[in-house]
Amino acid sequence: MAKKIKRIVLAYSGGLDTSVILPWLKEKYGCEVIAYAADVGQGAGELEGIEDKALASGADKCVVADLRREFAETYCFPMLQAGAIYEKRYMLGTSIARPLIAKGQVDCARKHKADAVAHGATGKGNDQVRFELTYMALAPRLTIVAPWKDPTFELTSREAAVEYAKARKIPIPVSKKKIYSRDRNLWHISHEGADLEDPANEPKDDLWVMSVPLSKAPARPGCVQIGFKAGVPVAVDGVRLPGHEIIAKLNALGGKHAVGQVDLVENRLVGIKSRGAYETPGGTILYEAHRALESITLDRDTLHAKQRVALDYAEMVYNGKWFCPLRKALDAFVAVTQKNVTGTVRITCFKGRAAVASVTSPKSLYSTDLASFTMGAEYTPTDATGFIKLYGLQMRGRGKA
Repeated sequence: MAKKIKRIVLAYSGGLDTSVILPWLKEKYGCEVIAYAADVGQGAGELEGIEDKALASGADKCVVADLRREFAETYCFPMLQAGAIYEKRYMLGTSIARPLIAKGQVDCARKHKADAVAHGATGKGNDQVRFELTYMALAPRLTIVAPWKDPTFELTSREAAVEYAKARKIPIPVSKKKIYSRDRNLWHISHEGADLEDPANEPKDDLWVMSVPLSKAPARPGCVQIGFKAGVPVAVDGVRLPGHEIIAKLNALGGKHAVGQVDLVENRLVGIKSRGAYETPGGTILYEAHRALESITLDRDTLHAKQRVALDYAEMVYNGKWFCPLRKALDAFVAVTQKNVTGTVRITCFKGRAAVASVTSPKSLYSTDLASFTMGAEYTPTDATGFIKLYGLQMRGRGKA
């Protein structure tokens, strides 16, 4: 016989799904439910009154945790250092936040002696994997409750969820204007559903939230200077700031100039192709700046090896394997590559683009004398003759065959 669950910690956003899942858990399991709300930079609007809303929905307790700085410095910045981008375009905003939220849940469960954790991710997407792999890695003895995969869970449509909430007088955020499924945090905001489900439909101008439509971007560019130490952003325009404030400041600048807008069809872990639109203004600026600094501070072999690692790192993050031995091993490699990635990069934002204007570093490997078209003592052109003959030996042999 299955052990009776006494207390569940639910990952709670205050949206429609978790608002109805909360009382459903209480009805089904007859236990205490703690609503765990993580502040990962989604904005005050989403968190305003969330404790009252949770308690009104039946929560026995609501815990709101400010994870913004941890999110920026312990999750986003290691991903930035690795150069991880999924399928060349997705900057992993939702993917990188889920392990942190799930870790916060586990910590909350331990503190309040809960014996189960729950999430509101559907059985069709990636988030279910990200939450549950984290639970398994950090607290394998906790029971995982996933209502959307429970055969008795009848609230599998928006209409059913709304009716359920109305019948129990549960406060829900229902608005006809909110037609998209969105996930927002400090790093990005995603948009899915509605007209975006058809890849033939161009994103509408009123879709964008963190940034202006490209057509409304200013006619004059905006510039920013970012300081890095060992691959980590530490300052904006000469002012040292904590990680979450750096991202927020760059979000404002990039958003003003329509930087970081991506429309793509991606391959979900479960095998479904999904179309979404993403806004990552600050992250796009940071990636461009970091790439520029690496270009002058990393030797060729290390840079190329790191680019290959970035592909594995991105897939690992996307697939929810943040708390696995591979990530720690890759982080160790990346940390070595970043020792000399120190310096300053100036970025120009204009009409949707973040372009590198200048890059300097005390650890630069770039030599003006070597790069110059003027021949000097540092490079003897005739040396290249023997090198090319040996390098092309197999090609000459094949050509004679």
